[in-house]
Amino acid sequence: MKLRALIPLATFIALVILLAIGLTRDPKKIPSPLIGKPAPAFNLPAVLQPQQRVSHEDFLGKVTLFNVWASWCVACREEHPLLVEFAKQHQTPIIGLNYKDQRNDAIRWLQAFGNPYINSAFDLSGTVGIDWGVYGVPETFLVDKKGIIRYKQIGPVTSDVINDEILPMIRKLEQES
Repeated sequence: MKLRALIPLATFIALVILLAIGLTRDPKKIPSPLIGKPAPAFNLPAVLQPQQRVSHEDFLGKVTLFNVWASWCVACREEHPLLVEFAKQHQTPIIGLNYKDQRNDAIRWLQAFGNPYINSAFDLSGTVGIDWGVYGVPETFLVDKKGIIRYKQIGPVTSDVINDEILPMIRKLEQES
């Protein structure tokens, strides 16, 4: 009889422990199942020149940042000046994925705030973003020379993320053949 009374208490304690563990984790550090796997295939029109195509093959042969953004995204506006500055100072190209946006809004955004991208794909339907496991914008991926995803940043890129995570990883990946 006493054992039966302890079951709800034991269950409650177990739930509290699980909740406490969950609260200590950083929600931006959600592991991506794509890390270490080839970048998902895509072939989309470019934002600025729709007759041009942007594809996963554009990652091959160089370490590349792949930034998912939208003109309607408030956090994208926060990170955008850092991406513009990064593009000016570093050899690593940035390819964009304009996610669920209107082309005219995206073009106005790039004209107003600067264009850090060597090219930006136009993903009106969001299907490519879904293939990449995008939870929301902005998200940034680091893709190695072989087209393998090596890093994922959920949320805006910050100076700390660039200096402490992205740049060291770029240096390491650049040295690999």
